Amino acid sequence: MSAFFKLLARNRMALGGLVVMGLVVVLALITPLLPLIDPDVTNTADRFQPPFSPGHLLGTDQLGRDLLSRLLWGTRLSLAVGFAAALFAAVAGAAVGIIAGFYGGRTDNVIMRGVDMLMAFPYILLALAIVAALGPGLVNALIAVSVVNIPFFARNIRGITVGLAHKEFVDAAKLAGMSNARIILSEILPNVIPVIVIAMSTTIGWMILETAGLSFLGLGSQPPQADLGSMLGEARSALITNPYTSVIPGIMILIIVMSINLLGDGVRDALDPRLKSGALSRPMAATRVDRKDKPAARTQTDGLLSLENLHTQFHVKNRVYKAVSGVSLSVKPGECLGVIGESGSGKSVTALSIMGLVASPPGVITGGAARLEGRDMIGAPYPELRSLRGRRVAYIFQDPLATLHPLYKVGDQLIEAISCHCAISKSDGRAKAIDLLRSVRIPNAEERIDSYPHEMSGGMRQRVGIAMALANDPDVIIADEPTTALDVTVQAQILSLLNDLRRERGLAIIFITHDFGVVAQLCDRVAVMYAGRIVETGPTMAVLDAPAHPYTARLIACVPELGAGKRKLEAIPGLPPSVDDLPMGCAFAPRCLRAQEACRQGEIALAGEDARAVRCLFPETTLAEETA
Repeated sequence: MSAFFKLLARNRMALGGLVVMGLVVVLALITPLLPLIDPDVTNTADRFQPPFSPGHLLGTDQLGRDLLSRLLWGTRLSLAVGFAAALFAAVAGAAVGIIAGFYGGRTDNVIMRGVDMLMAFPYILLALAIVAALGPGLVNALIAVSVVNIPFFARNIRGITVGLAHKEFVDAAKLAGMSNARIILSEILPNVIPVIVIAMSTTIGWMILETAGLSFLGLGSQPPQADLGSMLGEARSALITNPYTSVIPGIMILIIVMSINLLGDGVRDALDPRLKSGALSRPMAATRVDRKDKPAARTQTDGLLSLENLHTQFHVKNRVYKAVSGVSLSVKPGECLGVIGESGSGKSVTALSIMGLVASPPGVITGGAARLEGRDMIGAPYPELRSLRGRRVAYIFQDPLATLHPLYKVGDQLIEAISCHCAISKSDGRAKAIDLLRSVRIPNAEERIDSYPHEMSGGMRQRVGIAMALANDPDVIIADEPTTALDVTVQAQILSLLNDLRRERGLAIIFITHDFGVVAQLCDRVAVMYAGRIVETGPTMAVLDAPAHPYTARLIACVPELGAGKRKLEAIPGLPPSVDDLPMGCAFAPRCLRAQEACRQGEIALAGEDARAVRCLFPETTLAEETA
């Protein structure tokens, strides 16, 4: 709970709503203990006494009743009815939604068509019809407000339940012999409770307002009983001559509804784990840059694209995740550089940092430079960075089904990629898109250009992604594990295609992968990453034949070999360290069989000669031995 309140307190508007609503609730709870005048006692001799009159702090109404007493008792009643209506609607709506979503089929159709019938009527008209059928009264108003809000909860919970009902953990529960009732209570309900709480927190205010509306029309609270709505209804005849009788309950309704709505937004943010981390925050157009020391300008670099001591972090609440810590790389025209490492080693974050595509918040580039022909892309004005994206430096994402828009034809998306950087007619754009599809060896390009992404296989979609990257003849392509989800046959075709394209067009490719087989087939040089740092780099075959860093050696030993006889398949013990709490010295030391005390003390530099370098005090093979 303490963590929940800390997250809630980060939203100042929600915190203000919590404070105000807390004061209102406390005031309503202690109302019976306060020395107040009976709210139902009339005294026509004291009618319409103004505020701050003797004995009447807020004045009196048209019957001489004390407005302060009626306001507090009316607030108490309105809150009780609003919370009760929200609870009833949430429980009934959640039950309907869970049953419809879990059982599906005819049960789902019958239930949801009934819900649709309720939603076909405007809320207030349906509530009026229910109260007219049941008769005026506060309890009947509560029932009416609850019933008209059941469809809102039912549809929300049903949508969540449909997704959960086909999850593997539900199938496992069925295989274990659990009954449907038990599965609903133990597997489904715990997953939808946060959604129910969020929906309740954002609708209680509306239910209080709806109840007040019915009472205002004389269908809710009946005289002499007072709630905020009936106080407004009784005071409307004196709105011109004595406006305070209407303003006072109106202000209380405004305070309650606004504070509940603000608090509901904060509760939603605090309970949603994606919102906790900032994952659903609207990202900036480019990654935020906060470099204390800006690198000096350089006109000459080691390659077409080079990274110099790049640092990228994620700031989540009070924690700092050092995803990339001092990475330096370079790639030349026509060269393919492989970046390899376990998941979470910082490969993709490094690539996204070059393009300024790391989501901010929470991502921040805190140091280093990414130079394209000497021009630093990090911190560049957004119009300049936007012109470079896709035109000079292109990106091939891992999952083309997620990056291609499902509602647009692939040809339209290719034409859009071209037209973003140069003016082109529709006919010329279509012709160039067909040529691009042919260049990535998609058969019947004239027909496939009018296909939607879901009408293509995984390999075809990946070829479209490559074609999109080639649309503006870039100088550098960053391929982020483009073959991970493909079968070995299609993977080989994609690798062969990339290899041919870079030789034909002189492309520089940064290929991110976790597969040494891919590196051996495609890459000229390789850089091995671990915990956000380069631990070894060098020519591909030199690294594969004689790995120097223990981590590289263990990674290679984990790769099975066909036709090489029986050998033990290695595994790396332990897990990579959390990048928000990196150990001193070598980050791989806790998992390394060669680690000594010196490995856990101080900074270890990336050292070597020529193209070979290793970040290790006790390497598997020294670089001098290799050259000898």
